[in-house]
Amino acid sequence: MSPVFKASLRYAWALALLTALTVFAQTPPPEKGAAATPPPEAAPDPNAKATYAGSDICQGCHEDIFKGFQRNRHHAVEIDKKRGWSEKACEACHGPASKHVESMSAADIFNPAKAPAGKVDQTCLKCHANQATHVGRIQGGHGRNGVSCVGCHSMHKGESASIVNAKPAKINELCTQCHASTWAQFQKPFKHRLPENAMSCVDCHNPHGGIRPKLIQSVNANEPGCIKCHGDKRGPFTFEHAPVKLEGCSACHEPHGSANPRMLVRHEERFLCLECHANFGAVNAAKTSTLGGIPPAFHDLRSARFRNCSVCHIKVHGSNVDRTLTR
Repeated sequence: MSPVFKASLRYAWALALLTALTVFAQTPPPEKGAAATPPPEAAPDPNAKATYAGSDICQGCHEDIFKGFQRNRHHAVEIDKKRGWSEKACEACHGPASKHVESMSAADIFNPAKAPAGKVDQTCLKCHANQATHVGRIQGGHGRNGVSCVGCHSMHKGESASIVNAKPAKINELCTQCHASTWAQFQKPFKHRLPENAMSCVDCHNPHGGIRPKLIQSVNANEPGCIKCHGDKRGPFTFEHAPVKLEGCSACHEPHGSANPRMLVRHEERFLCLECHANFGAVNAAKTSTLGGIPPAFHDLRSARFRNCSVCHIKVHGSNVDRTLTR
């Protein structure tokens, strides 16, 4: 290596070192107390569980729903601290909303209006499971057929729009949206006064379910709902009519409506009675027979005078003085 090249190389290294020292000397020192540059934020973990955001956050986007909810009886969840949902009543039904707040996506929040009926019922029964009117919800016909609580109830509307304690007209209108065939039966000439809104479907049925068939209400222990209005037919009787005791009122009557007088299942009363009383032997007068027997021979059913059994057997629902139910 020539002496000239070596001298040039030493000169270049010296110049580079001098430049670096000059730049370092001119750089001002960081101010005392100045914060260091923050590191970049980590991306949110998609697998992290959502947390509660509070009802005030929900109000920011859902103002109209929030105001309607304040007039609903479920607003007690928002202000009652004993329930554990104070200031987060929205999330009591919809679940933690932190992910929904960040993404604004409907997929990140639970919507009972679009969820399966079983999931909705599970949410509602967290509070309503131990109430007397809801104990049969899971086994009831509505629950088994996929009709969820929000199919009839709205949590966001005011109390004036609630189905609870509503007038008969509103309840009947709601029920007939699904039970159109039953509503058609009430258009027959002999019926309960439901089309006139003198009564409602829930006077006889428990829409939340129960132990009795067809969601029939239970009153006065385990008696049918009919006794609630027809108290004169209430037993127990000393001499009981077997269909009343074993089958109930619907053995002889069509409760929703009938083309026959007294809402009977047969046009002529004799045909109804003979469905049972033509299939048993004659009654032994020395013994008590609760099932009755065939009519005596002198009852010539070809004569109109014997075709209406209740002309003589006036206590067809039961008697306390006569085993033949004549008085």
